[in-house]
Amino acid sequence: MTRRLRSVGGRTFASLRNRNYRLYFIGQAISFTGTSMQLIAAAWLVLQLTHSPVAVGALALVQLLPVTVLGLFVGTVVDRFNVRRTAIACEALSLVLAAVLAAFTLTGHVVLAEVFVLTALQGIVNAVDGPARHSLVFQMVGPRDLPNAVALSSSLGTMSRITGPAIGGIVVALWGAGVSFALNSASFLAILVCLLLLDTSSMLRPARDRAASIWSGARDSLRFVRQSRRAGVSFVVVFLLATFAFNFTVLLPLVADRTLDRGAGTFGLIAAVFGVGALCGALINATHGVASLRRMLIGAAGFGLFELVLAPEHSLGAVCALLVVIGTFYTLWGTNALSVLQLEAPEHLRGRAAALYFFAFQGGAPLGGLLAGWLVAMGGTKVAFLVGGLVSLSVAAWGILRLAREDDENATVAATAAMLWRSALQR
Repeated sequence: MTRRLRSVGGRTFASLRNRNYRLYFIGQAISFTGTSMQLIAAAWLVLQLTHSPVAVGALALVQLLPVTVLGLFVGTVVDRFNVRRTAIACEALSLVLAAVLAAFTLTGHVVLAEVFVLTALQGIVNAVDGPARHSLVFQMVGPRDLPNAVALSSSLGTMSRITGPAIGGIVVALWGAGVSFALNSASFLAILVCLLLLDTSSMLRPARDRAASIWSGARDSLRFVRQSRRAGVSFVVVFLLATFAFNFTVLLPLVADRTLDRGAGTFGLIAAVFGVGALCGALINATHGVASLRRMLIGAAGFGLFELVLAPEHSLGAVCALLVVIGTFYTLWGTNALSVLQLEAPEHLRGRAAALYFFAFQGGAPLGGLLAGWLVAMGGTKVAFLVGGLVSLSVAAWGILRLAREDDENATVAATAAMLWRSALQR
């Protein structure tokens, strides 16, 4: 038993044996927490300046819109240049932007326009930074440990979404939003130092596509997902689920306020339990250490099924229990899709494959958020979760049919999905 536990633990944290990834992991742990702190503080600052929930929603739109507009094009930039240098430049720009926002806020001269402009600029930086960082992870760990590294990085993001808002809320309450922005700016120093300390001699040296233009690079990306059945299924599953089913930034506050008739404390609780589930899913992926379309499709189907179960619930206990399960399934489809896209991509398209994932995951978010809000206005969170659940199950079924000729493992997936469909219909 002890030997088996050691084996599982070794697989779960396999990529941390790599010095470069270990440095990156430490830097990102600090930086992700700071970023989550700033998101909470910025929303609170906008609410203080305007007293308008619409303005807070507009802030989220401004942050995500650059990925929608630029998502198909930034991958060409990432593939053309040294990704470590690109990541360093992005982190340095993020540090400066957070410091400027902190200075405006701490001196009492901040106005709404400045918050929106700086947030939009940060969104542009993030549109490049995300694909660059994930391409860098591939160069650090290689194809064998990539699924494990992606899963561990996903667990970092999940933990930051739990701890960051909690710390940020305390900081804002005690010292104000400006101090949160200043701490976030300082947090970028950690990842910058770690990136500068990387041993580049031990990293993979991918081919760079210097000839591709922005437009031809985008066409190459779309041609890749069209011609590779596995990559195409991964892209479509993430895009449709992220747009039509995964709008929890909009839905969870409304679950707390309207469905459960509770306050901000309950919102924090249900967001945290969803994060716990997502962390469990990330650790499951890290333990397996292999990118699996089977887990991705089971994750999509399970995500949809339990959204359907969640839809009519009005009990806090039941909602919390279901969100843990939903969070676990969410990470199964999200993390495996990213690994599959990167591993399926030709060497010169690694950056574009990572950019495709970020476009799929965030590109439809502005439309999806508006749709979720409209569905809640029409029939409450019940209708929004019902639509999300049905979309997820339908997309999982499509993915299984699309991959039916791929290999024998899909027979198991098909049986699982059929069982989930029958359970959904019985409900």
